[in-house]
Amino acid sequence: MKALVLCGGSGTRLRPLSHSMPKQLIPVANRPVLIQVVENLRELGVEDIGVIVGDHRGEIEAVLGDGSAHGVRVSYIVQHAPLGLAHCVRLARDFLADDDFVLYLGDTVLVGGLTEMADGFRVRRPAAQIVVHKVADPRAFGVVETDGAGRAVRLAEKPAEPRSDLAVVGVYFFTAAIHEAVAAVSPSARGELEITDAVQWLVDAGREVRVHAHTGFWRDTGRVEDVLECNRELLEALEHRISGDVDAASELIGPVVVEAGARVVRSRITGPAVIGAGALVRDSHVGPHTSVGAGCTLDAAGIADSILLAGSSVQQVLGVHGSVIGRDAAVGRGLSVGAVPQRHRLVVGDHTRVEFAA
Repeated sequence: MKALVLCGGSGTRLRPLSHSMPKQLIPVANRPVLIQVVENLRELGVEDIGVIVGDHRGEIEAVLGDGSAHGVRVSYIVQHAPLGLAHCVRLARDFLADDDFVLYLGDTVLVGGLTEMADGFRVRRPAAQIVVHKVADPRAFGVVETDGAGRAVRLAEKPAEPRSDLAVVGVYFFTAAIHEAVAAVSPSARGELEITDAVQWLVDAGREVRVHAHTGFWRDTGRVEDVLECNRELLEALEHRISGDVDAASELIGPVVVEAGARVVRSRITGPAVIGAGALVRDSHVGPHTSVGAGCTLDAAGIADSILLAGSSVQQVLGVHGSVIGRDAAVGRGLSVGAVPQRHRLVVGDHTRVEFAA
């Protein structure tokens, strides 16, 4: 089985962060989402991965390389314009050949259950197997109706009036039958070749299309709120590990990872939390569900439920909560230490400076 991972798209809902980095590389629990996707695929026994890339090809290649560091082989396929998921399958025809493959959106965080899905597909080998999740409001997703016996009967892309609560999560298993389908469909009203239309073509042609309901955690990292929720979920699995330096005046509570080269000085860290390699945490309080990236600086700061990307800093600001601070960004000169903190929610792009009046 091969894999096709989609890393195009502009990530408009994640601006300003997505102005300077693809959303698939935004870290949760200090690791890019895309790396977690690749590791999930490797656990399925997938060795050959095609990655659809657009304007951010260079950054994605810099992280994945040829895949050897992650135990896989990576091929890059360029999509010059966002023309739909089925268009991606068309572009990848030579790479995929007639092999079975899994189509996986590169901004998707899926915890648990993938091996079971893949094993079921390998045994039964329907033309397609769609992974779905029950949601309260499916209007923002592709939606699948079933016959009650695990077969899809109707699909709709972002319907105004959904007839099912089963949302497509962005993971599909296909045989070579999908190539006939993507060649047959026409662009939708939004000008894209929809994978839901291609799967519906298979259903209408009498091909077997199975539905697998995933009951574990799932989010796509399309919004800041989703990124933070993924960060919380993945940090919950953290195991306590201290590879850096923590002085005697500091206190670590719960599962905390302090990576090599990081220093914690006169500070309190309440896990789950991770302090990246080479970071400095001094005279600060780090609350639960916080990921501090490599080379970050926290000095006289208070932060919780947040993500700091590599090289960023928060100095003399308390009450930072539910925030994402971009690479090499600086937040500083806020409330004095010891004052009653307000709560600040920030989304700060790369290489930005934000100052609070004292």
